Amino acid sequence: MKYLFIALVVAFFYLIDLYVFQGIKTFARSFNNISTQEWTIRLFWFINIGFYGLVVAAFLTMDRSKGAELLQIIAVNTFIALIIPKLIFCGILMIEDFARLSEGTIKHFWGNNGDFMPSRRAFISKIALGAAAIPFSAIVYGIFKGKYDYRVHRHTIFFKDLPEAFDGFTITQLSDIHSGSFDNPEAVKRGVALANAQQSDLLVFTGDLVNNEAKEIEPYIDIFKALNAPFGKYSILGNHDYGDYKAWNSKEAKADNFRLLQKHHAAMNFRLLLDENVTISKNDEKISLIGVENWGQGFAQYGDLAAAMQGVSKEDFKILLSHDPTHWEKEVKTSNNLIHLTLSGHTHGAQMGVEIGSFKWSPIKFRYPKWAGLYEEAGRYLHINRGFGFLGFSGRVGILPEITVLELKKG
Repeated sequence: MKYLFIALVVAFFYLIDLYVFQGIKTFARSFNNISTQEWTIRLFWFINIGFYGLVVAAFLTMDRSKGAELLQIIAVNTFIALIIPKLIFCGILMIEDFARLSEGTIKHFWGNNGDFMPSRRAFISKIALGAAAIPFSAIVYGIFKGKYDYRVHRHTIFFKDLPEAFDGFTITQLSDIHSGSFDNPEAVKRGVALANAQQSDLLVFTGDLVNNEAKEIEPYIDIFKALNAPFGKYSILGNHDYGDYKAWNSKEAKADNFRLLQKHHAAMNFRLLLDENVTISKNDEKISLIGVENWGQGFAQYGDLAAAMQGVSKEDFKILLSHDPTHWEKEVKTSNNLIHLTLSGHTHGAQMGVEIGSFKWSPIKFRYPKWAGLYEEAGRYLHINRGFGFLGFSGRVGILPEITVLELKKG
C-alpha cells in the first residue's frame, strides 16, 4: 500500500511537470543559442527527477533515524519550494491556453486559419516564470532566514473590572516552541533575548514545547531557563507534548516520556499548570491565572476547564492559558464564569501567508477562522500567538515567529 501511494504521488507531480514543461520549452526557445535551450530543458528535468528521488527516499526511510528525519525535512522544504511556484506557473499557462482555445474555436467557425501568435505564448511563459519566481524566492528566504526572524506583537487591552494594582501590567506570551525542529541554537538565543528585552511582569508559554519526545528540549533547557519575569513563568501543554504522534514501544515508555517532559518544564523554571489555577498578587489585589491541558476540536481533549477553575470565583479577574483556540469557541466564551482573556497558540498561522499593515491572510483561516492576533466577543478576549518555532515545513513565509506583549489597562 505504501509503494502504491508513493507511485501515485510521483505520477501526480509528473503530470504537473509535463504541463509546466510545455511552458519551459516555449521559454527555452526564446534563446537564440541552441545549447542554452537544451541546457534549460535539461536543468528543469534534473531538478524534478532529483526531487522525485528525494520524495521516494524520504518515504522509504521514514521514522528510522535522525538522518532520515533530516531527509524528510529537506523533502518537505523542497516540495513546498517547488509546488507553489509550479501551481502559479500552471495557472497562468491555463489562462493563456483557455484564451488560445477560445480564439481557435472562433477562428474555426469564422473560417480564419491564422496563426496562434507563438510570440505571445513565449511572452506568457516569461510572465509565468517571473510570477513563479516571487514565491520561490520568498520560500527560500523563509527556510534560511524567516524561521528565526522573531517579531514582537504588542496589544493593549482595556478592562473595566481590572484590579487597580494591575493597571499597566504586562504579559509576554510565547507559544509552540517545537524544540525538535530547531537547527540553530544561536538564533534561538536571540529570540529568547528579545523576549527578555520586553521586561514584562509575567511570562507565559502556551504549549507545544516539543514535537514528540521530551529529549528534544534538552539542548535548549539552559537557553529557555534564562527567560525571566518578576511575577513568574507559567506554562501549559499542547497537543504535541503528550507524545501521541509517535509509536512508542510500550505504554510505560510513553508515560516515562510525559513525566520527563514535566521535569524539563521545572528545569526551565516554568510552573506547569495541569488543569489548575494560581493567584498572581500585587499590592493586596489579585488576578487568577488558569491553565488547562490540551483541548482542541479534532485533537486530543485532555483539558477539564471546570477542574482548572476550582476555587476561582466569578468576581475574580481571570486569564486562561489554553493551547488550542477552538477551546475558546466551544467552551470558554460561553462559560458562565466570565474568563476575561484567553491566550492560545497552535495554528502557527500555517507558517505561510501575507501580513501587510493591518491586513493578514493565511490558508490556515479555512481551518481556523480565528488564527492569529487579538479577537473579542462580548468583552471576552482571545489572543492567538503565531508561534515561536516551526513544524513540518522548516521555514516561515510572511507569517514570522512571534513574541507577544500584552498590556492590561483599566478603562
